[in-house]
Amino acid sequence: MTGIIDLLNSEMGKSIVNGVANQTHQPQHKTQDVLMMAMPVLMAAMKRNASSPEGAQGLLSALNNKHDGSILNNFDSLFGGGVDDNVMNDGSKILGHVLGNKQHNVEHAISAKSGVDAGSVAQILKLAAPILMGMLGNQAKQQNVNSPSGLEGMLGGLLQSNSQQGRGDQSFLESILDADGDGSIMDDIAGMAMGGNKKKGGLGGLLGGLFGGKS
Repeated sequence: MTGIIDLLNSEMGKSIVNGVANQTHQPQHKTQDVLMMAMPVLMAAMKRNASSPEGAQGLLSALNNKHDGSILNNFDSLFGGGVDDNVMNDGSKILGHVLGNKQHNVEHAISAKSGVDAGSVAQILKLAAPILMGMLGNQAKQQNVNSPSGLEGMLGGLLQSNSQQGRGDQSFLESILDADGDGSIMDDIAGMAMGGNKKKGGLGGLLGGLFGGKS
């Protein structure tokens, strides 16, 4: 199965990077760095949220209705003349739901690792969230996902494919999913923002590890 990083490296992904860069007035390479860190983090958080029946049903409903992948159909319309406020507001809501009160910690952690100011990272994340939901909605349609177990398998496949791209003996996503073994991704993301390194290969090196694995 194609991983989320593969999707970002595809032609569609390049269009996304270009559009987001123009919208946020950031260099394309910096925008790509932020997106390649942010997308797996958001997806990992979504997978954790979907581990409960209620969370899975909520995400399934969103993917089958509002976030069905149609946002990916016309990037000229999405980015042309500036992204519509409705898209940005939708992104804010998604981030609030997925990351909760740790959103600012995540923004500052990505800012510190990417060299992009936190305000711009926040704008990139607002755009990344509905686009990621669109990617997931598109994948759900292609794989005919209509149950919580199918959703978990789809998200796990996207994350697992990404972890098998030669990024070391333990993927950065395995680290972020539960760096301290307590079952809470939110605590782990908070630790990342504080520069913590709870164990070897943990959150302290999470984002740096992603860059270290790039060619």
